[in-house]
Amino acid sequence: MMFKKYQLYITAIFIKNLFLISLVFLGLSFILNFFEELKFFENYEVGIKYPLLLTFLNSPSILFELFPFIFLITIKFFYIHLNEKNEIEIFKNHGIDNLKVLSLLSFITLVCGVFILLIYYTFSSNLKNHYLNLKNKFSSENEYLAVVNENGLWIKEEIDGSSNIIHARKFNKNIIEDITITQSIAASNNINIITAQTADISSKTWALNDVKIVDKFSGSNKFKNVKYTSSFDGEIISNLFSNLNSLNIYQLNLLLSNYSKIGYSTTDVNVHLNKLYSLPVFYLLMTVLGLLIMMKFTFIKTKFFTIIVGVSVSVFVYYINFFSSLFGSNETIPVILSIWLPHLILFLICLLGGIKINEN
Repeated sequence: MMFKKYQLYITAIFIKNLFLISLVFLGLSFILNFFEELKFFENYEVGIKYPLLLTFLNSPSILFELFPFIFLITIKFFYIHLNEKNEIEIFKNHGIDNLKVLSLLSFITLVCGVFILLIYYTFSSNLKNHYLNLKNKFSSENEYLAVVNENGLWIKEEIDGSSNIIHARKFNKNIIEDITITQSIAASNNINIITAQTADISSKTWALNDVKIVDKFSGSNKFKNVKYTSSFDGEIISNLFSNLNSLNIYQLNLLLSNYSKIGYSTTDVNVHLNKLYSLPVFYLLMTVLGLLIMMKFTFIKTKFFTIIVGVSVSVFVYYINFFSSLFGSNETIPVILSIWLPHLILFLICLLGGIKINEN
C-alpha cells in the first residue's frame, strides 16, 4: 500500500518536471524562431502578424526534436528534488530501492514516449504542414505544385504563358519515365500533349527522349530528343518532399508506399519512420542513463552541474545517432541497423549501470 502511494508521488513529480521543462524549451524555441521569422519577412510589409503565426505553427515541431534532451534534464531535476528532501533515503527505509524507482520511471517514460509519438507528433506535424504551406505563399517557388501519389509524380507549373501539367509514372532522382506533359497555351488557344519514354531532369532544361508531340495545328510528330524548360529539376523536386516532419505516421507510410510504386528511393522515409518508432525506447534510455549518472556521481547535486552534464551527454548521444543514421541514409548499412544499433549500445551501457544500482 505504501509503495502504491510512492508510485503516485514519483509519477506526479516526474510529470510535473517534464511539463515545466518542456514549457521552458517551448518558450525558448518560440523566441528564437520568432527572430528567424522576423528576418525572413524583413523585405515584406506584413507587420508582426505573420511572424507570430508562423512561429506558433513551427515551435511545437522544434520542441519535438528536443524531447530526448528534455527527458534527460527532467530526470536530473527530478533526482535533485528528491535528494534535497532526503526522499531517496525515505524510499529505501520503506523498502523502495533504487531499482524499483528506476523501473517505475522507465515505465512512466515509455508511456509518455508513446503519447508523444502518437498524439503530440501528429499535432506538431499537422502544424508544421500548415507552416510550410503558409510560408510557401511568400516564396519565389509558389507558382508551381508537385505531389506524389500511387499514380506517380504530378507537377503543375506556369511557364511563359503556358499552363503545364506533367505526369511521370516513374521517378528516381534525376530520371523520370513514362512522361506526359499537357501544355495549355492561352495566347493561341492551343493544347499540346507531349509524351516521352524518359527524361533527364538534372537541370531545369529537361532532356526528353523518344518524344511524341501532338497539337491541333501540326498534328502528331515524333522526335528522338526534345528540350523542355521547367521550373523544376531533380534537386528541387527531392527537396519538396524532404521535410518529412510535416507528415504524420499514416502519411509517411502512404508516402513510402507511393515511392515504392513509382520507383523512387524509400531510404529517407524509412530512416525517418524508424527514428520515430524508436523514440519511446530512446526516451526511456535517456531517462535511465540520466538517473544512473545522478546516482553514481553524487557530486552532481546542483542545477548548474545538471545542465552541464545533460548538455554533454545529449551532444554525445546526438552525434552517435546522427552519424549512424547518416550511414543508413547513404545505404552503407541497413536502415534498421543504423537506427537501432546506437540504442542497443545505450541499452547495454544502462544495463551495466543498472546491475550495480542498488549498491548505492
